Formats: sequence, structure tokens, C-alpha cells
Amino acid sequence: MIAPWYQLGYIIPHRQTDLDGYQFYRVAPEGMMLVTTGMDLAEYSLAAVESQLHAFHGCVDLLAKKPVDRIALSGVPVASVLGRTRMRALLAEASDRSGIACDTDLEAHIATLQRLGAERIALASRWPDAVNEALTAYLAEAGIEVLACRSRSRNLAQNKAANPMADHELALALGSEALEAAPRAQALLMPGGLWFAIHAVPLLEAKHGRPVLLNILSTTACALRGAGDRVQVAPDARWGRVLASACAG
Repeated sequence: MIAPWYQLGYIIPHRQTDLDGYQFYRVAPEGMMLVTTGMDLAEYSLAAVESQLHAFHGCVDLLAKKPVDRIALSGVPVASVLGRTRMRALLAEASDRSGIACDTDLEAHIATLQRLGAERIALASRWPDAVNEALTAYLAEAGIEVLACRSRSRNLAQNKAANPMADHELALALGSEALEAAPRAQALLMPGGLWFAIHAVPLLEAKHGRPVLLNILSTTACALRGAGDRVQVAPDARWGRVLASACAG
């Protein structure tokens, strides 16, 4: 593989791209390339998100000039505080504007859960209660019930400064707590593009026997499904059930 066969345009809510890119290149099949641009979200609030909507449209326009196959907006809190109706309208507008399929991590989570047949989930996050409540309401609109939520409340600045190894341990702890609190849950959702949790996924799945969804897993899986027969390299199943099911019949 000497050149990318697929390019995923990814709009990051913040200016830097670090763990988003690192985790993508750990799990994506060889030949998939991440093309990133960023906004400058200050905090997890509706006012902060609305102040970045002009930048979002600018990011779509920039990526539309690149040879990307799909555009995805990272940042589950962004979609959560906007609400599903408004977020889907923005995605439709962006798709019409760019002529490219546009998605967001949260809609990718919903599509993945529906593909897995999961209507009841456990949630683990690093966000304040207000964001978790908005996310729960968004998922409910899609027919997905959050049975239990375990969270370590942090603001955006704290999440940006988090230590990756400590966050790996936090993912193992919160993920297990959420699943143990919800024995009827059919999957575990651990959203957050800044959360270094990719290595926790196979460990949690082996321990609890249920699929674990991260932003980069669901969004990459949706990109692979959208690519159809253009997929040249299958995803590595060791990164969990979400990617393993991405190209399954």
C-alpha cells in the first residue's frame, strides 16, 4: 500500500490534532488517511458551540476542496447540546453544500448501535452532568436507552490536559462500573475524541462480553461501510467488535 485509497475528512472541535489522529492510525486499515481541520471550542455549552457554527461551515468548505470521501464532525458534546433535529439539519446542509456525505461521531454511534441491535446501553464519560443528560436525550430520540451512566466530570480544558495512561485506567474503571451497574445493557458507549481509551476496548469486551464504542471506532466503521466494495484492507478485529462488524455482511 503506497497511497491512500480512502480519505476521511475530520473536523476536530479544537485547534490541535493529537490523540484523535494517533488513535485513528492505530485502528484504521492501512491506506485510510485522516484529513483534519479544526474549530476552537472553548467549553461544553450551547453558547460556545453556536459561536463555532460559522467555523464549522468554513471547515466543510475547506475539506470539500480536498479529495475526501466523507466528512465527519468530531465532538459528541457538540451534537448533544445542539440536539438531534438541529444537528441532522446541519449535516444535511453541509452535505448539500459540499456534495459529500457528512456525518458526526454521535450519529455514527447511533448507526453502529442500530447495526449491532443494541437499544439499551451503558454510558461512561469524562463530562459534566449537563452534557451527559443532553447526550442521553439525543440517544433517546433515536430509540436508544441509557440504563446507567458513570462519569468523571471534567471541563474541556481538563480533558485536553489529561494524561493518556491515566485516561486508559479511567476507561477501564468507568467502563466496568457502568456495565456492572447495567446488566441488561447490550453495549457500552465511551464517547470523547480526547479520551485515550482505544487499548481499553479489547480488555473491556473480553471481561464483559459486550461491544464497546469509541468515537474513532464508530466513525471509522461508518466510513468503511460507506466505502462499500472500495474497501481494500479489512479492519483488524483485535480492536473490538465495532470494527470487526464494519465489513461483515
